[in-house]
Amino acid sequence: MKMDFFKYHGTGNDFIILDNRKKRIPEEDRSLFARLCNRHFGIGADGIILIQNDFSRDFYMKYYNSDGTESTMCGNGGRCAIAFAKKLGISKENKIYFRAIDGDHSGMIQDNGLISLNLIDIEINMIKIYPKYVFLNTGSPHHVLFVENIKEIDVCKQGRKIRFHKSYSSKGGVNVNFVEISGNNTLQVRTYERGVENETLSCGTGITASVIAAYETGKISINKEKNVFISTLGGKLWVSFEKKHNQYKKIYLTGSVQFVFEGWIHI
Repeated sequence: MKMDFFKYHGTGNDFIILDNRKKRIPEEDRSLFARLCNRHFGIGADGIILIQNDFSRDFYMKYYNSDGTESTMCGNGGRCAIAFAKKLGISKENKIYFRAIDGDHSGMIQDNGLISLNLIDIEINMIKIYPKYVFLNTGSPHHVLFVENIKEIDVCKQGRKIRFHKSYSSKGGVNVNFVEISGNNTLQVRTYERGVENETLSCGTGITASVIAAYETGKISINKEKNVFISTLGGKLWVSFEKKHNQYKKIYLTGSVQFVFEGWIHI
């Protein structure tokens, strides 16, 4: 079987995107997705995104980690899916609505080419603040640690230890974010991602979790533009939000998306 694919990345977080609106992709073959993501024997990617029909939105986004397991929401993947949906002509507008495993999302393709993704609202009582870290779910579960000298952190070694800790075993593991605050509204973030089992160049839901954790613990404030700037190994991103009535609402992740190449592969 010949399968067409498209490769995108959002600040270095890269994805193979497949148009599955005709339901021709063998979704039950998780080993196939792992092979496609393999950087030596496949196409190479942090994950697989399937674009499927949806009864109430422009499309449904289904996400798989690079190990072939179906996963929770992916922020940069969502931004790439928005760009791909525009390329397919699924929506003629610059504002696109879609569903994912965690619910409804919307996205905006801005005039400057940046793509903003609206993430789920977060209840404040669901943010768990501990002496050494913060835990919250921004569509995917995240463990956030505030550190110094982030460049010196062994993200794989330390991240893997936390990701597989017994306290997270019932949750299927956790993503681990190391955060250094270098200014009032500037964060540097490095993330160990479960399912990839490695450090990725950028993690959208992890960056968002890091910003909210920093704000909730009083480590940053909000500027007039209400944007927090984040530096990752793969590039620059921005997060904005509103805190109202014990909720974080109107959470937007904004950054660049690049179409890399398209091709076909026999499976």
